[in-house]
Amino acid sequence: MPKQTDVAKLAGVSTATVSRVINARGVVTEEVRQRVQSAIDALQYVPHASARALALQRSGTLGAIIPTLNNAIFAEGINAFERAAQLRGYTFILAVSHEEREQHAEQVIRMIERGVDGLLLVGNDHEPVVFERLEKAAVRHVCTWAFDEGARAPNIGFDNANAMHEVVDHLVSLGHRDIGVLAGIAAHNDRARERVHGIVKRLNYHGIALPASRIVEVAYSLRDSRRAFWQLIDHDVSAIICGNDVIAQGALLEALKMGLSIPGDLSIIGFDDLELSAELYPALTTVHVNAQRMGERAAGALIDAVENKTHVLSQQLDTHLVVRGTTGLCKEIDANSPTIDLADRATV
Repeated sequence: MPKQTDVAKLAGVSTATVSRVINARGVVTEEVRQRVQSAIDALQYVPHASARALALQRSGTLGAIIPTLNNAIFAEGINAFERAAQLRGYTFILAVSHEEREQHAEQVIRMIERGVDGLLLVGNDHEPVVFERLEKAAVRHVCTWAFDEGARAPNIGFDNANAMHEVVDHLVSLGHRDIGVLAGIAAHNDRARERVHGIVKRLNYHGIALPASRIVEVAYSLRDSRRAFWQLIDHDVSAIICGNDVIAQGALLEALKMGLSIPGDLSIIGFDDLELSAELYPALTTVHVNAQRMGERAAGALIDAVENKTHVLSQQLDTHLVVRGTTGLCKEIDANSPTIDLADRATV
């Protein structure tokens, strides 16, 4: 295996010059740089990663810890994050916490031990030790899928509460007053909590109450959302706001299985705008989140902070409602409306 001394000998320069070319540090003329690069190519020399990290005082590695691989919106954002990092010469390490807080905290420690230069986290709801360890180790980090100006860490994401205002306004404009919510699990999930908070606040703005009985938490699962759907139907709701598209897809499937007309009998709204949501029939009305842009900006912000030895800068991204076929004018519940026989509930 060729060594740096071999490259220096072939190029007719010192090993220090070879190091400056490889690490893009110091002043080297273009003619010398090309000569060194030609020698590297000819010898197929590969710089030693640890030596290069020592010279640059960074590892050239970014990490990310996400709650689950089952959520397609996380996959889209992380794919964009990895591609953006790769384009700037950084490698990538991924860990999955499976929504277990203790495991998440351990994974942060492992990332620090592996020498990552920057770390992406999801949301702001983490154990204090997570931020304490990152700050003590001076590892740049950013929390995504959320934006809170008062958060301890930099945020690159969107305001989950405000994103729901447009959802509520849309339903109210269509005459809906009896609204239910199929929310994500709120425990240790600031995104799910903020979405419900945004719904309640905006309904209050319109003078509409949302009883606690009309808020049902459900896991990220088609099966679970189909089962939870019945808890809201018992309350004669005319519209259901869902915490994410998977929950909304489950609600839509169960409603159609019951023989309900969507949106004639019931309106349904999701959150995330997954690719499948536009292909359903009827297509799902949902909140569009640009996960790709979020991933790209998170990678760029971390790398800029690492290379310039500065702080990561927060960035707020926009969301917008995509109106499709699952929302329509409210239908008054009367004697002519389809009745629901609770005994007909299917096991899903």
